[in-house]
Amino acid sequence: MPGSNELVEFAIRLPGKQDEHPVWLPIDSKYPVEHYQRLMDAYDAADKGAIAQAGNAFETSMKLEAKKIVSKYVSPPHTTDFAILYLPTEGLFAEVIRRPGLVEAIQNDCRVMITGPANLAAMLNSLQMGFKTLAIERRSSEVWSLLGSVKNEFNKFGEIVEATKKSIDSAAAKFNEVGVRTRAIQRKLRDVEELPAPLDPTQPAPLLETLDHE
Repeated sequence: MPGSNELVEFAIRLPGKQDEHPVWLPIDSKYPVEHYQRLMDAYDAADKGAIAQAGNAFETSMKLEAKKIVSKYVSPPHTTDFAILYLPTEGLFAEVIRRPGLVEAIQNDCRVMITGPANLAAMLNSLQMGFKTLAIERRSSEVWSLLGSVKNEFNKFGEIVEATKKSIDSAAAKFNEVGVRTRAIQRKLRDVEELPAPLDPTQPAPLLETLDHE
């Protein structure tokens, strides 16, 4: 927490809204086990009065520890708006879980999540997946914008292709017209080639015509 000398035992670095400013998740495990040990002794003695008294003290100590964690280590936006209280033994964690409403009260009143050795990794994995989902959602707007730009460019490309196609079709029509005119001219030229050649007056008459006059 900025301006505080309190040191949390663990802090998980999580991505913030801006990559250069991370968010820290505080994890504290400084729970005094004396209250839990008194409760276990009361169970061993089978003393109902001692069990009830030690049980109430145990619940009060858990809530008090959660409030200390919030006041010392939770400071949004530098940290998450919740913290984790790690209980180092499965027996201690099981005793908290089996007490009706205790975990819910701590979460609702103090925004502190209770974990034990078995479920800490699962909780951290869930948080990691949650933040990855948030990152994907944040990136999705960029991807959508990129797809929109690509769509606009593709539409422009389609317009250019269509205009080019029209130009090509027009040019092809012109070439077809030129081909028709060329074939018409070629037919005329063939007709010219089939006409008899004109007589040259300076040349002597053919022998056949001379014999006819004799």
